[in-house]
Amino acid sequence: MNNYNDTNIWFPFTQMKTADAPLQIEKAKDALLFDENGKSYIDANSSWWVNVHGHGNSHIQQKINEQFQRLDHVLLAGVAHPPAKELSARLCDLFDQHFQKVFFSDDGSTAVEVALKMCFQYFYNQGEERKRVLALEGAYHGDTFGAMSVGQRGYFNKPFEHFFFDVDFLEFPTEDKEEDLLKQANELFSSNEFACVILEPLVQGSAGMRMYRKEFLQELTALAHRHGVKVIFDEIMTGWGRTGEMFSMNHIEAKPDVICLSKGLTGGVLPMGLTLATDEIFQAFWHDDKTKALLHGHSYTGNPLACAAACASLDLFEQAESLKNRKRIEKSHAVFIEEMQGNDKITEIRQQGTILRLEIKLQEESSYFASIRDDAYRHFLQKGILLRPLGNILFLNPPYCITDEQLNQVYNAMREFVDSRS
Repeated sequence: MNNYNDTNIWFPFTQMKTADAPLQIEKAKDALLFDENGKSYIDANSSWWVNVHGHGNSHIQQKINEQFQRLDHVLLAGVAHPPAKELSARLCDLFDQHFQKVFFSDDGSTAVEVALKMCFQYFYNQGEERKRVLALEGAYHGDTFGAMSVGQRGYFNKPFEHFFFDVDFLEFPTEDKEEDLLKQANELFSSNEFACVILEPLVQGSAGMRMYRKEFLQELTALAHRHGVKVIFDEIMTGWGRTGEMFSMNHIEAKPDVICLSKGLTGGVLPMGLTLATDEIFQAFWHDDKTKALLHGHSYTGNPLACAAACASLDLFEQAESLKNRKRIEKSHAVFIEEMQGNDKITEIRQQGTILRLEIKLQEESSYFASIRDDAYRHFLQKGILLRPLGNILFLNPPYCITDEQLNQVYNAMREFVDSRS
């Protein structure tokens, strides 16, 4: 323990003037966080959806330690090293060679920036005028300017919107709107002006874990390809087993041209972003003209320690226990959902894989800034659970090592909070 305080920290997504005092976490293990007094909290949202294997995993720790003794960091431009080579090869194998090139960056937002630049420059390098982008309303793809441009406009990004490039948006695809939205997309794509469409496949995370049907994802992806439009799947949150398959793209036959990965990539231990592309995308950059290269990079691109952590995370996913735990969580969610169905204080409760979404009914319109959010957050803390609601949306996105007892503790806290609503 040290004597420093937190007065110099500017916390993300936080109104510093009105926020409660921050929770003081000093250590963590598996699905639990421990504060300065030793009290434990279930990490119900996997620390912003990243710690898929839980905290303090000994295998990841060992691989990082071994790598540190050999090589901590080296620039990736013109230099290769063993963990980057291993990680890129294993990922391409994981996707059955659909993707054949891996571009390294630092986090999810930069992985999206790289994906957009790939698609724009793909057409630019070939002298084709395609500059438009299609996205879904409610999208969140990160907080850098390109990522913000293709995300939901409004309260998160309003001070910066005059800097954004123009983007076309489709309404969120509830089942009753799917046919009309596909017709709208077809009309837009028929202009031959679209470079790409970017999607959070199946689940929009920051919009409140909103879920849509795989049939719509399949049809929109196939439609884009028929018009020569490149497809980006932002699997930063939906990847690594969250939606019932290893990746959301595994639910459908049509495949994206580019996929963005981060969060659970390293088991949540070290920051890393990856953008995987097909060989067709890469070939547009393969040229004698050096200005047609993808002129993008970061200081910590391909950091060997992060690569080692990611390879260790892949090792864990290859173990039978990982899939067994995910299936156990899915079944447990389904039982809880069946119990809560018909509760008149709930607008909706549903799941996609290990993600559980519960929307509490409000008198006013649902909002990220709904006051119920703070009430819920405090309730869960009192129950020994760290869970950050998205407005009036309670969601559970746990580490896969969470025990049945810990799951039941979260379910009970959710049930108690719903029942407490007048």
